[in-house]
Amino acid sequence: MLYRGLGDATVARQLGLSHRTVQRRVQHVMSLLDVRGRVTLGAKAQELGLFSTARQST
Repeated sequence: MLYRGLGDATVARQLGLSHRTVQRRVQHVMSLLDVRGRVTLGAKAQELGLFSTARQST
């Protein structure tokens, strides 16, 4: 969802979580991957192959 450019509030609504929970989880992932900022997080995730670049149809 973050890769698609959705903000924390939108992600929270779609997952049924609080806005703060999403913020904390994103910060935790950024800490685990030792990155600062969402753009760097996306680049690192792509570098590690954590998601496919091909869009899946729903």
